[in-house]
Amino acid sequence: MTQPIDRRRFLKYSAGASLAAGAYAILARAEEGESVAAQEQVVVGIMGVNGRGSDLARGFARLPDARVAYICDVDSRAVAKAVDAVADVQGDKPKGVTDFRRILDDKSVDALAIAAPDHWHAPAGILACTAGKHVYVEKPCSHNAREGELLVEAARKNDRVVTMGTQRRSSPGIIEGIEKVRGGAIGRVLYARCWYNNRRGSIGHGNEAAVPEWLDYSLWQGPAPERPYRDNVLHYNWHWFWHWGTGELGNNGVHALDLCRWGLAVDYPSRVSSGGGKFRHDDDQQTFDTHFVTYEFDAATITWEGLSWSPHGIEGEGFGASFHGDAGTLILLDNGYKILDMHNNEIGKGGGFGGDAPHLADFLDAVRTGRHANADIELGYKTTLLCHLGNISQRVGRALDIDPKDGRIVGDDAEAQALWSREYRKGWEPKV
Repeated sequence: MTQPIDRRRFLKYSAGASLAAGAYAILARAEEGESVAAQEQVVVGIMGVNGRGSDLARGFARLPDARVAYICDVDSRAVAKAVDAVADVQGDKPKGVTDFRRILDDKSVDALAIAAPDHWHAPAGILACTAGKHVYVEKPCSHNAREGELLVEAARKNDRVVTMGTQRRSSPGIIEGIEKVRGGAIGRVLYARCWYNNRRGSIGHGNEAAVPEWLDYSLWQGPAPERPYRDNVLHYNWHWFWHWGTGELGNNGVHALDLCRWGLAVDYPSRVSSGGGKFRHDDDQQTFDTHFVTYEFDAATITWEGLSWSPHGIEGEGFGASFHGDAGTLILLDNGYKILDMHNNEIGKGGGFGGDAPHLADFLDAVRTGRHANADIELGYKTTLLCHLGNISQRVGRALDIDPKDGRIVGDDAEAQALWSREYRKGWEPKV
């Protein structure tokens, strides 16, 4: 484990903070180094290990209730590295493959963890559900709104556990803070705000180039219409191109917005308006580096502030969320919270361990029991939709009226409606 587990604290949260006893038991076994019979392990394949996926691979491998059987990436260098990293943790080497469909073909595999680029999240998840696999999908759960709807449909139709990688949903300190918000600790909550700050550099101006010999670029593109290979897109800068990514709002805003939506207990807004733009660097980035979005709900408002080029954030933190009620304020930072009264005096605080381990354990327990995971895909879709709506509003340059019953854009705005979905490469259209 990357972090020691405070059993007494975890048991306290398990009883009253939406943490399953089964997830606690998984973490406790990991801490004690206990083994689990092979037939009781959840067998997992990892798709995409150049970045986030390598963390997930090691995270699953550390839990005795899971076994990583496959490592998949279109970059052969990344496959070899991740196979060795997992073997160092769990003792035996997983198979290395280029095409994730080989994982889906293996009936012994129970679940697919998806950490490929955003344009792959929902299409791969839908195929996995259809193949009878449970799914752990990184955030955002879809590249566009329509895909998110289809992924929820696929999960329900095939009765699969599908969870999104918003790991704070399983962090005991965050859960406690959210329960304080919803339990009246700061009175009637009227407003929540969230933010993300970073100091990202320029991605420059790229050029078309020969595809590297270690890369299956055709499979990397997958469901996205083909584009020539350029030398400043892989392996991270795809985030900043609409063809593959969702910008900073989908990349990190989804975590913060999820906290706000969760704390306010709201689903869909009635109006979304956006401001900002791309101001900092003269480069190929298409998405926004300065972004402010307002989400209006029936009885509360959420705002998001994203500055990808300026590291100083609200509360002096690069990431966070705050809830403002008529009796005080609660601020979520890292894996804990603090409460301020109406005179800004601190009157309470709390915290707990976080990271990936509780969230992965929650997923494994949900697979075993058949319950919804803490970040069930329907919850993940609703939060991801806020990101899509914020991006759409900014891209079309106007506020959007939203149906609060289902989150869909109201009216005959053809430009905005066109961004609800996307064009697909032939043969890769997602189907449920």
